[in-house]
Amino acid sequence: MEAKTIPPDSTAGDQWLSPWAEERRKMVEGQLRRRGIRDSRVLTAMLEIPRQLFVPPESRVSCYGDFALPIGYGQTISQPYMTALMAEALELRGAETVLEIGAGSGYAAAVLGALAARVVSLEIVPALAERAKASLRAAGCGGNAEVIAADGAAGYAPLAPYDAISVAACAPEIPVALLEQLADSGRMAIPVGGPTQQNLVVVSKRGGRIFSRISVGCLFVPLRGGVK
Repeated sequence: MEAKTIPPDSTAGDQWLSPWAEERRKMVEGQLRRRGIRDSRVLTAMLEIPRQLFVPPESRVSCYGDFALPIGYGQTISQPYMTALMAEALELRGAETVLEIGAGSGYAAAVLGALAARVVSLEIVPALAERAKASLRAAGCGGNAEVIAADGAAGYAPLAPYDAISVAACAPEIPVALLEQLADSGRMAIPVGGPTQQNLVVVSKRGGRIFSRISVGCLFVPLRGGVK
């Protein structure tokens, strides 16, 4: 794979841009379009955002692979397809405020930031929150994406309600706090289930009523903190 020749910490120099861009093109065509991702704004974001800057240096050679990768502290950066699928499910048009639960590496926050006006991303592990902030800055994606070290299971009431909520960790059921903080006409994507059997559930709120559908089976790390 061409990306093997790229220095782990390289962002400067045009000579390094083309191989990474080719890896992103292959990812978008082979992993996203082929599986049915159709939102052109999501595809463009995934094509442009440098995923290699959001993984540990030793994992960068594999960062565009069709799988999740460990990022430390028992957490992962999601498979590219799952990041795209969740972003597409939120149906963002550009003016929304999005709450993300589980910032992790910061990559999904970067993708959501390319699709919405503002992203508030919560991360329960302070060290990961700091690393996500640094990665967003390095990638030039931190202008409208804010990472806060906090328990995501409780949401973030000071800025509620949110037009969309994306949850990158599995809960046994949808936390009440997140339903309460979802705006009317808002949408949420959240993995629901146990350690071995989970479904990505897409939730919408209309007229104060909650509607949900199962999108696909999935496998996420558990939602930590005070799930209520």
